[in-house]
Amino acid sequence: IIEIYTISGIKGIFLANKKVDDQVKTYITYNKGRDWRLLQAPDVDLRGSPVHCLLPFCSLHLHLQISENPYSSGRISSKETAPGLVVATGNIGPELSYTDISVFISSDGGNTWRQIFDEEYNVWFLDWGGALVAMKHTPLPVRHLWVSFDEGHSWDKYGFTSLPLFVDGALVEAGVETQIMTVFGHFSLRSEWQLVKVDYKSIFSRRCNKEDFQTWHLLNQGEPCVMGERKIFKKRKPGAQCALSRDASGTVVSEPCVCADWDFECDYGYERHGESQCVPAFWYNPASPSKDCSLGQSYLNSTGYRRIVSNNCTDGLREKYTAKAQMCPGKAPHGLHVATTDGRLVAEQGHNATFIILMEEGDLQRTNIQLDFGDGIAVSYANFSPIEDGIKHVYKSAGIFQVTAYAENNLGSDTAVLFLHVVCPVEHVHLRVPFVAIRNKEVNISAVVWPSQLGTLTYFWWFGNSTKPLITLDSSISFTFLAEGTNTITVQVAAGNALIQDTKDIAVHEYFQSQLLSFSPNLDYHNPDIPEWRQDIGNVIKRALVKVTSVPEEQILVAVFPGLPTSAELFILPPKNLTERRKGNEGDLEQIVETLFNALNQNLVQFELKPGVQVIVYVTQLTLAPLVDSSAGHSSSAMLMLLSVVFVGLAVFLIYKFKRKIPWINIYAQVQHDKEQEMIGSVSQSENAPKITLSDFTEPEELLDKELDSRVIGTCAGITKLLCPLSSKLKSVSPLGLSFRQD
Repeated sequence: IIEIYTISGIKGIFLANKKVDDQVKTYITYNKGRDWRLLQAPDVDLRGSPVHCLLPFCSLHLHLQISENPYSSGRISSKETAPGLVVATGNIGPELSYTDISVFISSDGGNTWRQIFDEEYNVWFLDWGGALVAMKHTPLPVRHLWVSFDEGHSWDKYGFTSLPLFVDGALVEAGVETQIMTVFGHFSLRSEWQLVKVDYKSIFSRRCNKEDFQTWHLLNQGEPCVMGERKIFKKRKPGAQCALSRDASGTVVSEPCVCADWDFECDYGYERHGESQCVPAFWYNPASPSKDCSLGQSYLNSTGYRRIVSNNCTDGLREKYTAKAQMCPGKAPHGLHVATTDGRLVAEQGHNATFIILMEEGDLQRTNIQLDFGDGIAVSYANFSPIEDGIKHVYKSAGIFQVTAYAENNLGSDTAVLFLHVVCPVEHVHLRVPFVAIRNKEVNISAVVWPSQLGTLTYFWWFGNSTKPLITLDSSISFTFLAEGTNTITVQVAAGNALIQDTKDIAVHEYFQSQLLSFSPNLDYHNPDIPEWRQDIGNVIKRALVKVTSVPEEQILVAVFPGLPTSAELFILPPKNLTERRKGNEGDLEQIVETLFNALNQNLVQFELKPGVQVIVYVTQLTLAPLVDSSAGHSSSAMLMLLSVVFVGLAVFLIYKFKRKIPWINIYAQVQHDKEQEMIGSVSQSENAPKITLSDFTEPEELLDKELDSRVIGTCAGITKLLCPLSSKLKSVSPLGLSFRQD
């Protein structure tokens, strides 16, 4: 069915356009769609010539579009106050066409049709449907309209304007006592809108009385019963120019009919075969009772037929087609299903998850139900009555739980399983990446999610300008950057419906050096330990270094670590200019390091935090590998460095062993109750260099749990990883001259 239209004033009558064998045809039904038939074309045309149209090869076809414009009548119309009267545009032929359109009318609810215009006209109902007003549907200007008092058998022509009017629309308020029609349009394409009111009151000479009406019978192809009733209506006699009242036209007689085959349709689960036989569909088992049917009770077993809704027939075949009462048989549980009320497979930790259990077959009142939530808790019920509104449960931990429903009675059992993802809402994610990385060398990146116990999470990683993410179930990933420059890393974490992300930048170079920095103690009193403050302090230190040493700003990067005491790491980067990079080498970077080192050791790098607060920047330690390079040619330098470290370590051991015998060695020691030692750097510094004791250090585990926006600096391996947090707390160079980078 493509289109369907309900005829007003009479229940159960519909017009429909159906597509049959690639042809659109118009059908009519008098029993709410149980039976459909084609429309019989008029016997004669508008000129009185016979129409040769034989069913089913030729019939009348109508356009069933209802106008959405209140100022247009539409292609089909009928009124509640004029039962049986239908006006529509259409054509006669094998199928519906948009050419050769005429206007047709039916006065008996669609049984017979007459042609009233051979062109398309707009037709309105006037005076409660007692009169018809027609106006030609054309883009050309018009001056006349037509009025009919005999249901379109004859038309009187009236002029409603002295000048031709381009009609844009008309409005008729059915039933108004003054019988006024408002037409609006314009005289030319450039003129203003014109409003014309047409008053038909003078046409209606008087009020209608009983002698002005006649009766008519509603038929269905000669059958007097429609929707189980025999109805007789009254309407105004043709030619009687009297004004109707609202209730003038209507039903005079309405009597129930004896039930016949056409008063019944196929019941649920049955399909029509032939003219009137209903048989079970392939998927339907008529012997299966309702799920609510319990052993010892009875249920109504369908005969395959049911009376059409709103049909008022009585007796006759009604008893034959009425459902028969039968005893409920006992059945084993079958078709058991378990689901959540919202149909989702995700629930939030700490919130109610509501489960529903459905069973296709079985005795609901005599079947035991057990539901295992998968977290060590299960509930049991003697029947389905207590769980009609669902079973609620709160999960206290996140994860994937196997929810199992089990139904059993004395005839059998059935099981259903549901895998439920219980998630905890993700509140924050912090991306841990190093500030600087080496090109063509693998970098470890991790995402820290809070809260930590979230169950299964999905991580989406974007690197640089990539448009497709890497998807993992692990919170860490390794990646190799192939090009130098600043790269952006973004991670998105999905948990249920929650999706959050964090983004960080990483500088990628062929090689670099780094040094740990410490500050005068007064900076700690003003450290709010927030990312914005650390970024500002890093920029201030960078400007101070550039001002003192004249090192290009692009070759310096300062990263301030979270936590107290305040510490930072200074990165010395190769020049961005490719020409300068080719001319220079790692030795140039060593010279820059020496320049910066000297300035820091001489306390030349200072900045004023606020009036009266002067902060001095110190060198804490050198990194374990002062020069980081991706080339293999520096293995000899690394070997020399390793030998130097071993030699210096041996020297320190000998000095410590024989310190009492060497008078020019000054070792400051302070013995406390818990034998704490104070560490003082061996690198030349001012006497104002800060000193801290080991008791002030933060434990490694505590340091790792500090604020989530801490950044990973470089890499540490083996036992060095355990010392990394400790190195960020040192404020003086160790006797070995080594430095450690924070992971």
